[in-house]
Amino acid sequence: MLFSRLWRGAAACGLGLALLAAPSPARTEAAGASGLDADHALALSQAALGRRIGDHILVDRGGSPVSLASFRGKPLLVSFIYTGCFRVCPATTRSLQEAVKGLQKSLGVNQFNIVSIGFNQPADSPQALKAFATQYGITAPNWEFLSPPAAIVPDLTADFGFAYAATPAGFDHVLQVSVLDAEGRIVHQIYGEDVAAGALGEPLKMLLAGMPLNPSNTLLDNLMDRVRIMCTVVDPETGAYRVDYTLPIQIAGGATFFVLMMIFFINEWRASRRGAHKKRGRSTA
Repeated sequence: MLFSRLWRGAAACGLGLALLAAPSPARTEAAGASGLDADHALALSQAALGRRIGDHILVDRGGSPVSLASFRGKPLLVSFIYTGCFRVCPATTRSLQEAVKGLQKSLGVNQFNIVSIGFNQPADSPQALKAFATQYGITAPNWEFLSPPAAIVPDLTADFGFAYAATPAGFDHVLQVSVLDAEGRIVHQIYGEDVAAGALGEPLKMLLAGMPLNPSNTLLDNLMDRVRIMCTVVDPETGAYRVDYTLPIQIAGGATFFVLMMIFFINEWRASRRGAHKKRGRSTA
C-alpha cells in the first residue's frame, strides 16, 4: 500500500502521479519490488518539460508507419497505455475521452490531436490497439493509437519522461498526459487517473491563442477560433469547458460606450467653439 498511498497523495497535491497498483497484497509486494520510486519518476517526468520529442516512427492501427513529427503544426496530447490493463488504463482513457469531448466542443474539433501509445511490446500490437479503441468507442478522427517497435520503446518513453516497471501482475507506471506544442516540445505534464477538461484546457488555450493563422482558413474562421479559444471557461462543478461570450460582450459594450462618449465630447467641443466664434463676431461688430 506504500506506493499506492504515496502516488495518490501526490496526485492530491496537483503534481501527483499514479501507479497501476491493484489493492491486493500480491500487487503491493510487486510494486515495492519493482524499484519504481515515486520521487524519481516525478523528476524524470518534470525533466522532460521543454524537450522536443524525437522523430520516432511508430505503427498505426492499420499497420502503416507514422512519424510523431507528422503531428507537428497543432498541439498534441500523448498518453501511454498497455492494452492488457483491465482497470486503470481503461479508466484513464475514458476520462481523457470525456475531457477531449468537452474541449472539442469549446475549442474546436480540429484544433489539437491526441495519441495513445501502447508501450508493452509485442503485446500492444496495432491489432490490440485497434481492438482497445473499438472496445471503448473511440472514433475521433484526430485521436490515433500507435504501436512502437520494441527496440525504440526505451528511447521513446525516456523522451517523454514516462517511467514504468514490469511486475508479476502487469506494470507499475506513471499516469500522465503530455501536452506538446505545435513544434513538438513538451510544455505540460498532467498526472492522475481522472483527467479533467480544465487541466487540459488551460495549456491548450495558451498554445492555441499564440497559434499562427492557418492560410487555409478564412479571416472570419480564424477570428471565430480565437474568440472561442479566449472565451472558454471551466465549470468548477463539472470540470468541463464551455464558451462564455460575456467577456467579448462586455468589451464591445465598453468600446461602444467609449465611442459614444468621445462623440459627445467632440460635439460639445465643436459647439463651444462655434459659440466662441459667434461671441467674437458680435464683439467686433
